[in-house]
Amino acid sequence: MSAYDSAQATLNTLDKEAVLSLKGIGPALGAKLEKVGIRTLQDVLFHLPLRYEDRTFVTPIGQAALSRQLVLEGKVISCKIAFGRRRSLVVELQDDTGRISLRFFHFSKMQQNLLEKTSFLRCIGEVRRGASGFEIYHPEYTTKPQALETTLTPIYPVTEGITQNRIRSLVKQVLDLMNQGRVLRKLGSQFSELGDLDINSAIALVHNPPKEVALSELEDGNHPAQQRLAFEEMLSHHLSMRLIRQKMLNLKSYPYNKPTSVYKNLIGNFGFELTAAQRKVAVEIQKDMSKATPMLRLVQGDVGSGKTVIAALAAVHSSENLLQTAIMAPTELLAEQHFLNFSQWLAPLGITCAWLSGKVKGKKRIKELDLIATGEAGVVIGTHALFQKDVIFKDLGLVIIDEQHRFGVHQRLALREKGEINGRLPHQLVMTATPIPRTLTMSLYADMDSSIIDELPPGRSPITTTVIADNRRDDVIDHIESACNKGAQAYWVCTLIDESEVLQCQAAETTAQHLKEFLPKISIGLIHGRMTSKEKSEIMAQFKTGKIQLLVATTVIEVGVDVPNASLMVIENPERLGLAQLHQLRGRIGRGDIKSFCVLLYHPPLGHVSKQRLSVMRESQDGFFIAEKDLEIRGPGELFGSRQSGVVQFRIADLLRDSHMLDRIRNLADNLLKTDRECAQLIMDRWLHQPEILVQV
Repeated sequence: MSAYDSAQATLNTLDKEAVLSLKGIGPALGAKLEKVGIRTLQDVLFHLPLRYEDRTFVTPIGQAALSRQLVLEGKVISCKIAFGRRRSLVVELQDDTGRISLRFFHFSKMQQNLLEKTSFLRCIGEVRRGASGFEIYHPEYTTKPQALETTLTPIYPVTEGITQNRIRSLVKQVLDLMNQGRVLRKLGSQFSELGDLDINSAIALVHNPPKEVALSELEDGNHPAQQRLAFEEMLSHHLSMRLIRQKMLNLKSYPYNKPTSVYKNLIGNFGFELTAAQRKVAVEIQKDMSKATPMLRLVQGDVGSGKTVIAALAAVHSSENLLQTAIMAPTELLAEQHFLNFSQWLAPLGITCAWLSGKVKGKKRIKELDLIATGEAGVVIGTHALFQKDVIFKDLGLVIIDEQHRFGVHQRLALREKGEINGRLPHQLVMTATPIPRTLTMSLYADMDSSIIDELPPGRSPITTTVIADNRRDDVIDHIESACNKGAQAYWVCTLIDESEVLQCQAAETTAQHLKEFLPKISIGLIHGRMTSKEKSEIMAQFKTGKIQLLVATTVIEVGVDVPNASLMVIENPERLGLAQLHQLRGRIGRGDIKSFCVLLYHPPLGHVSKQRLSVMRESQDGFFIAEKDLEIRGPGELFGSRQSGVVQFRIADLLRDSHMLDRIRNLADNLLKTDRECAQLIMDRWLHQPEILVQV
């Protein structure tokens, strides 16, 4: 440790001191704070505001504007209970410039009595249009004249049992300690390029911005203090990814020999030519697996670009080297689809495939486990069931994870560790059909090598996408009837805001029944997540052979289902889905040479964001363009449609807004890891709740 850092360390008592040392924090509240990642005084400081409100001045009521958070004050001229669809307490507030209503849907008799008796009232809330004109619902208020705030008011992320006032009180206590000299450790000369604003000054300003600071600058995240923190947060993540990468390069794996005749026979048996992009990616994977260090490669490819073919080639390469391959898919339907494809491709080559899922039980499961343990199964395909304790591989040399963003770090580790033999680890190939914007790839996946399959096989038909309100539902049904009578096949996809699988299945069942009544001469099938594997397989087989003309489904068909004759898709309530998921669903059609159509059947009125999404879908079929737009609209935390994905949720950084910092961040990360590992660890400890998980991979 340098003399500079040693001096600073004597002051650095905030990082490890427990939050329980603060006034008013007992074990019960401490447990609630831990749920939002607050364990130490440093954690309090890095629990950053989501936004700010300006409570430093009072707006005359006559100047109140819609959709603005305002401080208003005046005289209470009436307080009455209003009866309508919902009972509410309505308080009329008046000053010299006008009058406004404050409406409370939840109130007590004591609250009503207090408001009836008071004359003065100051409140803050968002102005909206209501039954009596401009109204504020459930405002914060006080009935006692008091000094206005002198700083902008931070609004924090909270959880049940923790109020905004409680968080503000904790932050104030820790800021007071900082004013007494108990500061966060500064990072020294490495950060001189960020200007004069050190970490302590930046943290203090972000929690307690003076009223002179432009609220718009804070809302946009462009204040120098926010940019200082965003830089360090992105640096912490990049450091963790680089450490993972370095650790991977120090591990041992199985250096594969070059592919031989079996590999070449598989290419000849496909019945189609590989695209130039597929050949390029296949060679990159071959080179990785020829090394004595574990491959960790991300393969991105748009819907229908042929990633499964790449996975099959890698699996055969592994088999040629007398090692097993495990292929993990997020859903049973996709795992089954892979099992059917791989069995068809690999059985003629003498390679046995095994299949495991949570629903494979009894004698069937025992048989599959035996095939895996003896090594008779060269390729093992399944869901998360693959990393259960009773699954034992003989010689696992390659792990392939499909739709990798749906699996967390722990799951990936659990499967990889099953292949550890004498200190050697299997190669890892992770694939996604959700194109990842370059900004995200550079930042979130800095630990991986990346390949892109950037062309589609020849013969794919373009998809015409239309956006139609659901009051024209009957017209859409007529169009489906006409298309099916001409030999086409179609999907009708049901979505729900509620993620309950039961409710989604009920919605699909209701829709299927409704369509059967309207289309008695059309063969209609139904598939959803609560069916057994056998039932789903039978339905999909009937759809593939044309016995079912119209398939009603939940979003279970989002990935993996391949029926070239299906040329029409209706997605009901598309406004409830993100662009990535809509693009995945639409990719189920247009897989043959038939002109294809996708109908986005929305429920009006549409909000601004929903209009943006559906407009993008109508304009483009380019997965990478769509992914960039999805990132702009929703941000990286929501991009993949699943918050359990392990994708980092940044507290203050924004990958689009702050992408101009990435080059500096990469250079500084390299320098810190070479010259000051302690500083690098300090940065990760500040920003990452579980840095120890990231450096295990």
